[in-house]
Amino acid sequence: GWRSPNYLYRAKDTNLKVLLRNYRLSDDIAFRFSAKDWVGFPLTADKFASWIASCEGQVVNIFMDFETFGEHQWPETGIFEFLRHLPAEILRFENNRFVTVSEVVDMFEPVGEIDVPFAISWADTERDVSTWLGNDMQIACFNELKELGRKIKEKGDERLLKIWRLLQTSDHLYYLSTKGFADGDVHKYFNPYSTPYEGFINYMNILQDLKQRV
Repeated sequence: GWRSPNYLYRAKDTNLKVLLRNYRLSDDIAFRFSAKDWVGFPLTADKFASWIASCEGQVVNIFMDFETFGEHQWPETGIFEFLRHLPAEILRFENNRFVTVSEVVDMFEPVGEIDVPFAISWADTERDVSTWLGNDMQIACFNELKELGRKIKEKGDERLLKIWRLLQTSDHLYYLSTKGFADGDVHKYFNPYSTPYEGFINYMNILQDLKQRV
């Protein structure tokens, strides 16, 4: 049924309160701020504050990575000037104020129950885990990694266990993505490999090297 990210919810069959990310407004800053072909460009602090003020609901959650500021959006885009002016512009509207997660949980009761049976993320347009497990190369590496973990835990070698845990960093699978269009551009920007296949060979070789030590 109807769901808005601007309300507090309760996780299914629990008393755990859940805050949802307003992905449109979050992504307006995180990904579209410097996009000159975006209908909202240029995004100014007063414009964004007015969008916040026009939202219905209990709370507007703007969640994004720290790498948004200075990496996704370089200083030359004006992102830091935008941030400098944003608090004052937000507070120009009487119905706007800043609150912490703990304050929101204390202030409001959930409006309904929400169930998320599948893994989700805020990566790419699909907002699922296909960024990391979307092709055969990624799945092969992931399965090898899981099997290695079982054997290493049985052996009980703390040094190998530490290496195995480091190899679980999600970027290793992220680099193997073969997505195209705008999502692919983001993947290439942060990728040390010239192709996903090069990344696959390197990562799988490392896994095989670790396997020989077990």
